[in-house]
Amino acid sequence: MTDISSPGEDGMTRCPWCGSDPLYRDYHDREWGVPVHDDRRLFEMLVLEGAQAGLSWLTILRKREQYRRAFAGFAIDRVAAFTDTDRGRLMTDAGIVRNRLKIDSAIRNARGVLTIQEEFGSFAAYLWRFVDGRPIDNAWRTMTEIPARTGQSEAMSRDLKKRGFNFVGSTVCYALMQSVGMVNDHLVDCFRYEEIQQMRLASNRQTD
Repeated sequence: MTDISSPGEDGMTRCPWCGSDPLYRDYHDREWGVPVHDDRRLFEMLVLEGAQAGLSWLTILRKREQYRRAFAGFAIDRVAAFTDTDRGRLMTDAGIVRNRLKIDSAIRNARGVLTIQEEFGSFAAYLWRFVDGRPIDNAWRTMTEIPARTGQSEAMSRDLKKRGFNFVGSTVCYALMQSVGMVNDHLVDCFRYEEIQQMRLASNRQTD
């Protein structure tokens, strides 16, 4: 994989990590880096980022629809109520990552999200506190400049762990921040960089 953005066969300049796979490109072009404030979507990405640990993100994207079916559309209250029977069902579901620790963490984390919602009003309000409620607009030119973790992701990881969450290391937390638009880590030459930047400016105006 190259370290810099380059035009694809369609003439669009993209971050190099998405390669040429149509599913990966669609995720890059439409979703990655877009600010998310919906609790269900945030919980979905928390589960999927945790499931990715040790695997490629493309592997998880290919399993995403089955994850949605297996985890009740990521309805937080329903996942929080999963029983041992549900755990057994998930362990036999070839459409997801059949790792007991990851499955258990998804259920445990759903229960943690419910507690956070009671305390903060929403999971979104809790998570966005770590960037003071506004997306961070970075300006990377090469892939090697992009960090794997930051002070904000370290703080998020520590706090989530104190609350009993699993699979929320600092690297996972930063990947979550990237995917839900808490940071704009598209390379500056990527066509999505300016589009995401405009979303950030619009979001900032709404909170001013």
